[in-house]
This record gives sequence, structure tokens and C-alpha cells, in this order.
Amino acid sequence: MYTSLVKPLLFNLDAERAHHLVFDNLRRAARVPGTPALLRALYDFQHPSLAREVFGLKFPNPVGLAAGFDKNAALTDELATLGFGFVEIGTVTPRPQPGNPQPRLFRLPQDEALVNRMGFNNDGAAVVAARLARRRNRQLIIGGNIGKNKDTPNERAADDYVAGFEALAEVVDYFVVNVSSPNTPNLRQLQEKKPLIELLQQVQARNLARATPRPLLLKIAPDLTDSQLDDILEIARETRLSGLVATNTTISRDNLRTAPAYVASLGAGGLSGRPLRARATEVIRYLHRNSDGGLPIIGAGGIHSAADAREKLDAGASLIQLYTGFIYEGPALVSRINRSLVRG
Repeated sequence: MYTSLVKPLLFNLDAERAHHLVFDNLRRAARVPGTPALLRALYDFQHPSLAREVFGLKFPNPVGLAAGFDKNAALTDELATLGFGFVEIGTVTPRPQPGNPQPRLFRLPQDEALVNRMGFNNDGAAVVAARLARRRNRQLIIGGNIGKNKDTPNERAADDYVAGFEALAEVVDYFVVNVSSPNTPNLRQLQEKKPLIELLQQVQARNLARATPRPLLLKIAPDLTDSQLDDILEIARETRLSGLVATNTTISRDNLRTAPAYVASLGAGGLSGRPLRARATEVIRYLHRNSDGGLPIIGAGGIHSAADAREKLDAGASLIQLYTGFIYEGPALVSRINRSLVRG
């Protein structure tokens, strides 16, 4: 029903407007008695063989929702009815910010892709933390994806990441440090070895001082070279990271079916979806092989089918995340992946 009826209607709207429409309708539907149970019956497929224990957390299944969909933790209870094993909220910055000017989210239907330059638009860490503290579903694993405010200079970036960590530490189950978005000016410079080690050490010091430290992960770009990936593995060991998220969106526009002139007219932004599938899998395989399988990886990028999910897991991912595939394929994708994994 989604691909034949709902998706055509949504794709006739501006992409960001469609996103908010889905949010509003899912929220309203969840208030109707019986609807959450119906959604679970339709989409929430669980099986004991799907359970995973990764970085000390017990996931009911390996299929999560990537950061960027529910930036402000406004819909975690509702999303729990769709069968996700975990939901990553954010990216959250210490102070609220509006993000980049609209339009800033674009579809490339021929490529089953998105281009976004949202710019970490969010309500700020205090508001998000308060919202998570009020959520009803306490079983759903929540990841907190944290970033810096746009007007915070890179030399003070660690202050923002520490502030985001402190604000969310009591209400999320794991953290992801996001220095790989292409949509905040100069943010990717923080992926360089020296500034990244310094940043992660400061966050990790706060984390390890807690009675119960949270798993701390790093989200990386797909555009890194092999030598840069080697640096990431060294940094992960030195700063005692619990894992990596591979990968974020790409700045590449190679091998697209969409007319180059139209793609160019959209301007800057990160590309996600099917064109990212192969590169994201390459990065996962490289990291898994060169860490001797000792560093858990959440695989993301171009997962639009059960076969795509299995490819990521076979390459070495412990868990996977959906975003663009969820938009193009609809909520049934979660169930299809999980059913396929049970069948083997």
C-alpha cells in the first residue's frame, strides 16, 4: 500500500513538507485507540534469533532507524511500533538552531536517493533531553547523535560535544559523535587525526567518569581514503571507542542516473540512498577486516532491501540503520529485512 498509494502522494509534496506530514499523521494515528497495536501487527516482526548483544546493549533485532529522521526525539514511542530494534535521534546540538535555509531536502527518484543540507536543525539538547525523559516506551534502545552548533568555532568544538553528552547522558543508551556531516561549515575538518583525538578524549573522559559509562561511537564519512580509515581505527583504539557508524552521507555525485544539470542545480549537500550502497559496504568491510572484527560497526548507506541489509551484515556490520530506504520503501522494509534474516 505504501509504494502504490502513500508514496506517490508524498512524493508530490516538497520533501521536507512530506516529512513533517508523515510525522504529524503518525503522531495523530498513535492517539487513536487500537492503532499502535495494529501498526505492531503489520510491521513489528520479532524473533529470538534476531536478538543481538552489541557494545553491552541487548538489541531485539539489528535494524535501526538512523539519525536525521527523528532529530528531536519527538516520535520515539510511535516509531517503536514499526519494528525497529533501536532508534538514533539527532543530530542534537547544545543550543537550538534552525539549520540551513529551505529548501534543503531533495529527492532524486531515478536514483532512489536524497540530497540534504539540513544543517543540524534541532530543538537543542535541553529540550530533547526533557522529551526523552517523558517517553513511555522504555524498552526501545535510543542512541544520541551529537554535534556542534554552527557558530561554534572548531577550536571550541569539544565544548559543544561535551555539553551535548552531559545533557543526554541520562536519557540515551549510547552516543554517536557526528563530525562527518557535510552540511555544517568546516565540520569535517574535525575528522583529521589530531583534533579528533582531542575531541573524543574530552568526551570520553566525562563518559568514563560516570558510574555507568555509555557506549561511545563515532560516525564517519564514506569519502575517507584507506589511510584515513586506518587513522580512524587507530583513533578508536586510543580513545577507547565502543564502535563506529559507517557511513554518513557522501559529497560525491558520481554515477547518478539523474540529469547532471538538475543535480548541480540543487547545490551542496550530502547524498544518501542507493548510490551510496557499494561504497558504504566497502568501508564497512575495510574497517571490519583491519580491526580483526574487534570493533562493532553500525552499517548505514543504501539499504533498500533485505539483500542490501544482508550485504552490510556479511561485510562485518553488527547492526544496520535505515533512512533513505525507509522513505522510498516504507515501514514494511523493517519487517522484510528481519523476516529474511530469520529465514537465513
